[in-house]
Amino acid sequence: MPKAQASPTRAPRATTRAAAPDGGDTAVLERPAAPPPAPAPLPTATPETTPLHAALLDSRQRWRDLVHLAADFAFETDAWGRFVFVSPDPALGWPAATLLGQTAELLLVETPGEPCFNPFRPGGPVRRRRAWLKRPDGSSLCLTFAAAPLLDPDGRIIGARGVGQDTSEQERREAEVAGALRRGEVLDHILWRMRKEVLAPRMMQAALDALGHATGCEGLAMVDIFAAAAEPGALYASGRPSDSAVATALALVEQQPESSSQGLAPDGRMVLVCPASSRLGGAAALVLWRAPGGRAWDGDERMLAGATAAILRVILEHDVLQREMARQARTDPLTGLLNRRAFLDELARRFHRLEVDGLPGALLFVDLDNFKALNDTRGHDAGDEALRGIARMLQRHCRATDLVARLGGDEFALWLDGADEFAAAERAECLRTAGPEAVAHLTPQDGSKITLSIGVAIRWPGLVDDIDELMGRADQAMYDAKRSGRGAWRVAPNQGP
Repeated sequence: MPKAQASPTRAPRATTRAAAPDGGDTAVLERPAAPPPAPAPLPTATPETTPLHAALLDSRQRWRDLVHLAADFAFETDAWGRFVFVSPDPALGWPAATLLGQTAELLLVETPGEPCFNPFRPGGPVRRRRAWLKRPDGSSLCLTFAAAPLLDPDGRIIGARGVGQDTSEQERREAEVAGALRRGEVLDHILWRMRKEVLAPRMMQAALDALGHATGCEGLAMVDIFAAAAEPGALYASGRPSDSAVATALALVEQQPESSSQGLAPDGRMVLVCPASSRLGGAAALVLWRAPGGRAWDGDERMLAGATAAILRVILEHDVLQREMARQARTDPLTGLLNRRAFLDELARRFHRLEVDGLPGALLFVDLDNFKALNDTRGHDAGDEALRGIARMLQRHCRATDLVARLGGDEFALWLDGADEFAAAERAECLRTAGPEAVAHLTPQDGSKITLSIGVAIRWPGLVDDIDELMGRADQAMYDAKRSGRGAWRVAPNQGP
């Protein structure tokens, strides 16, 4: 049981007897006795010395330290969404005095087309929600928030309280990884499309189509820089063409020939250009453009275009090699003329076209007289020089539409579109006189001259006269010219209309 507290003792009172006024008994008057000495005063309890208050202050400091260590931004807002508390000072670069009393939404950065999370007016407790906030210098940073609404006794929201941690660097790294993954997927798709093709032109077209679909651009092209500088155009293209975009790209490449750049074309198209110069000496660039009024190209798109340009450069080099291999397969290495196989392939196409047009054509066989004597007396170098000289002479005396070929050894052939026997004979006479002049400096040591024996065969439309038959008749006419004394021409009889 609790002990009863003792009653305070009363000070003893002193008594004095005095005679009554009427002479009777004396009255007793009580007066207080002198009070005892006062005890020493106790120390007055102050907030600084109250243990409970000190404990509260210590706890408050601990929580303050924990908030500062765990959060980059702590806040509290009132019912109107205004800051009533921010920490630390400055917070996110803002002085606390600048933010207090201001609407908290002023710090939010809104992304067009995306819902914006507002940590300063949560409808309930939230954790690990991200939002972008503004800095005083106009830059932004991403914070991950934990926040909760403040409620009055009736359950109405009267404010909010929360903390945020700066995760901008993490966001940047995640964005880089996501961008790299997206670029990898697009590049894999481009390579997959390329692998389905064999020839370089089709590989290039497939790659451009895939890149255009991935970037959503209006059009794109692979441009030969030197050729397009004289006349805007594209080696390969996809989407809607734009000479203005190509011209703008060429100007950008001239300013920055080694790196990608972007600019605005006069018609409002945003242009991105990535140089892709070939290791085989070519100078090309990948050009992409948006429709007029489109947005600028972001960093991820520029990296994707640059990586694709490197792939397209390999295709260009492959194309150059394929073309060179095809040229070598169709070209005589000594003279640069068509070889026998290429001449016969092209001759078959000419036959079909002339048959449709109803026109004749002339085949001329040319053989060098005394060529063996030149090789024997002056060597093969002189013989090679003679063959090259005759090849140049034949090209000078032929039209661009004519075919000129070296069939082998010292034998050459010409095909003249639309020529009848009169036109063919005129051409044969011209070659007969020009040939010896072209190689006059290479006369064999025995004094014999290099001359030309020429056989002519005419193919008329509507007649069944295949290549072998036509070549047989021309060859026979050429041998007739040789037997008649060389340095002459003969027209094979026949088969005219």
